[in-house]
Amino acid sequence: MRPTSVVGALLIALMLCLPGTGRAQTGAPADARVAVAAPSAPRIGVITMEPGEAFWERFGHDAIVVVDAVTGEAISYNFGFFDMSEPGFVDNFIHGRMRYQLVALPLEDDLANYEGKGRGVTMQWLDLTPAQANALAAALVENARPENSRYTYEYFTANCATRVRDNLDAVLGGALKQQLTTRSQGNSYRSESVRLAWPAKWMAFGFHLGLSGAADRSLSRWEESFIPMRLRDALRVVKLADGRPLVREELTLLPHRLSSPPTETPRWRVPALFVGIAFAAGILLLGRRHPRLLAGLALPFWIVAAALGALMLFIWFGSAHVFGYANENLLLLSPLCLGLLPGAWGVLRGRPASVLFQRMLWLVAGSAAIAGFLKFLPFRPQENVEWVLLLLPMHWALARTFSPKKS
Repeated sequence: MRPTSVVGALLIALMLCLPGTGRAQTGAPADARVAVAAPSAPRIGVITMEPGEAFWERFGHDAIVVVDAVTGEAISYNFGFFDMSEPGFVDNFIHGRMRYQLVALPLEDDLANYEGKGRGVTMQWLDLTPAQANALAAALVENARPENSRYTYEYFTANCATRVRDNLDAVLGGALKQQLTTRSQGNSYRSESVRLAWPAKWMAFGFHLGLSGAADRSLSRWEESFIPMRLRDALRVVKLADGRPLVREELTLLPHRLSSPPTETPRWRVPALFVGIAFAAGILLLGRRHPRLLAGLALPFWIVAAALGALMLFIWFGSAHVFGYANENLLLLSPLCLGLLPGAWGVLRGRPASVLFQRMLWLVAGSAAIAGFLKFLPFRPQENVEWVLLLLPMHWALARTFSPKKS
């Protein structure tokens, strides 16, 4: 089953998932069913689908195409299917134990969903030997059998694009990985996720907040090929043993009619700093004049902070989402904020701030200050400066406002 239902979309949104799904289009162009170059071997190509507007389409998609040498039938081997009706699907999804599967379907059917959505599709025909093409086709047929088709999905290291990449590398005897592993463009799992999700700001900020330092390592081109468009770019530079390019020909099957994501990860450190300072100034001003109103406004902020902190703790200790483990944003959005709610409720009802409430406020502010201090240490690589600049001033201002006045 495809993630085109509303339920599937909401589930994906809840757990900050990444690429690996996507359907294709109707009305495949005439050149989608091409004449075979060699009668003894199938023709092998890789199709890459551009990002769509729905948030589960933001990362694009791809598949391996095999054109039969005799009939000319084009089959798309698509690794992006999952079955929401399988037992324990929701529980497995939440805990990071998703099972995806490879499905073989006619190329026209796989393309059918993309044309109406305006998503572009490119085809890269590969210059494989007959033996390599036959071996890859046979492996895909075997892997697409129901008993072999399922695999454990992981957003960055085992998705639709990495399965395409790994199958090509296997038939090339490891040459693909060898040529791409030593190269890096400075991208990371975080930067690629935020960049591609940027048109949906809530999604981009969700990735930025939910990913830990494990997502900030600079990737080789091999690793960044978890993004289908990056894999397409990488295939363009791969050479065969005799120096010929791996990609024999590249065609545009369907034009891309949607706006494209940014080419670089947007930077928002300066806006975060100014917003954080503005909120802190507003807190100090409102606290002097209307402390009860401030307490009422702070209550939902602390509830959300505690809930997000609890979610990050669950991801760390209760799931297999390893790229969310040991998230330093726990210091900024701490479950300790739950302990501030009774004190805030008391202030809202006109009572003076209790000593326990004040101490808890400084504890939360101190936790945020530690997150800021970690930015100066070379062995703490997490890229969360924006969250520090935004939230640390707010926590400090809240603690300062409700502190006991000195005589």
